Amino acid sequence: MAPTSPLLVQLSDPHIGASWTAADPAVTLAAVVAEVRRVAPAPAAVVVTGDLADHATDAEYELLRELLAPLAAPVYVLAGNQDDRDSLRRHFGLGGAAGEPVQYSVALGALRLVLLDSTRPGRDGGQLDAERLAWLDAELALQPDTPTVVAMHHPPLVSAMPAADAIGLPASAVRALGAMLARHRQVCRVIAGHLHRTVVGDLGGCGVLAAPSTYVQATLDLHASKLRFASEAPGFALHALIEGAIASHVATLAG
Repeated sequence: MAPTSPLLVQLSDPHIGASWTAADPAVTLAAVVAEVRRVAPAPAAVVVTGDLADHATDAEYELLRELLAPLAAPVYVLAGNQDDRDSLRRHFGLGGAAGEPVQYSVALGALRLVLLDSTRPGRDGGQLDAERLAWLDAELALQPDTPTVVAMHHPPLVSAMPAADAIGLPASAVRALGAMLARHRQVCRVIAGHLHRTVVGDLGGCGVLAAPSTYVQATLDLHASKLRFASEAPGFALHALIEGAIASHVATLAG
């Protein structure tokens, strides 16, 4: 059975400007973009789930835009803990007042994409305060019958990796989001990044997927209190709408 339109490609954590390893984040992102261009049928949209730039400089965002330019589909971005909200607005033409969370919705044919800001400026960990949860609740209530993907940076799940979970979302925020998802059954997937590896879970009866980074991946370590990085290939996720449900795939580049 072929997927109904559209296909949604998810890129995450490119960290343009980073020098954590010998890998160049611009080179790895360019390779991922080249692979995405080979996806058929062509994706309807691309979402980048945060940490676009490592230092949130204009030069990093300008380079990111150049690297994403070969994509034929429109690109939608949200903030990660390394990003600057106002810089994202300026470089990607996003609305909203200075300093406010970057969050908005877009229609992708039969699919709706809702982008939720989970960041706390200046902190690695995330948060979903009452105002952001209220915004999401109202936004989801607008189209209760449209299959919807909610995108955010911090995944609302426990990864069992202490170093990653220490900079995740508070348990209270995850519980509140789970209760909301249980009410809004049209949400068929929550997608996120931040963990620099593929992790799946369930929240409020909805599947949660944290996608790999286009830069470097975190080592699977269920004991360490500090993140380490592995020599694993960059990757991306693809979300296909099929009869009102989402099938999610993770692709990694060949070594």
